[in-house]
Amino acid sequence: MKNDTPFGTYAPAGLVASLMARTARISGESWSGRRLALFLRRIGITLLRGRPADVERYGARMRLHPYNNNCEKKVLFTPQFFDPEERELLKERLPQGCTFLDVGANIGAYALFVAALAGPKARILAVEPQPDVFDRLTYNIAQNPFGTIKAVACAIADKAGELTLFVDPRNRGESSLKIVGTNESAQIRVPAVTLLGLAESEGITRIDAIKLDVEGAEDLILEPFLREAPKSLHPVLILVENGTDQWQIDLSALLEGHGYRRIATTRLNLIFERGE
Repeated sequence: MKNDTPFGTYAPAGLVASLMARTARISGESWSGRRLALFLRRIGITLLRGRPADVERYGARMRLHPYNNNCEKKVLFTPQFFDPEERELLKERLPQGCTFLDVGANIGAYALFVAALAGPKARILAVEPQPDVFDRLTYNIAQNPFGTIKAVACAIADKAGELTLFVDPRNRGESSLKIVGTNESAQIRVPAVTLLGLAESEGITRIDAIKLDVEGAEDLILEPFLREAPKSLHPVLILVENGTDQWQIDLSALLEGHGYRRIATTRLNLIFERGE
């Protein structure tokens, strides 16, 4: 379904809206609460019958397609379950006018959350290589008045060029430059740049925080960046999806060797902060 209709066309109504309100109130602290929320979410998705939903989440407007993307399912029906510790930490630590890189931006939940907090002088790059997911990302950005987010259609890797992206048709958020639980037959070629190359091409001289969610390729991105980039460009905060079993190196040890300390381990992510 193309994003060629005005925001609000797919505003939730009736039973779907009631289910969204109910699931959004459920605490994720108990196993039974999460089970109930996921059960109600499945009902809501069925009732949507393939349509998207236009909602406000984390201070931003989003059009969400909760079918083959776990991120969109979670943000739409259970926004309180979407990385709450990570969002609270960013809210506490990021200054107004910060520079934030969202690598593996998906439909923009992180980028839009930061944009809603960081003010008009912020600079946010939302990097997403999948063309159809990138279309959803740019639509969501355009529905908001922030003017601080730039979407970049490429992958970030250890080398520049054209690379193969393995696309998981069941969960687009798990597509990767590595084969990590994906359908190996679903492959697309995408342009790729290094993290340092991206920063240089965008004229970035400071990074307050970076979020890396690239399904096991975080080590391929960070190792050459930390080795080659000037220390002034090393991010203050690094949020990485926990891919310990998939990384080719001990990424935590690498970061610690560059002056970082782990300040949080959440359900899905590791968070590091650079020492002064």
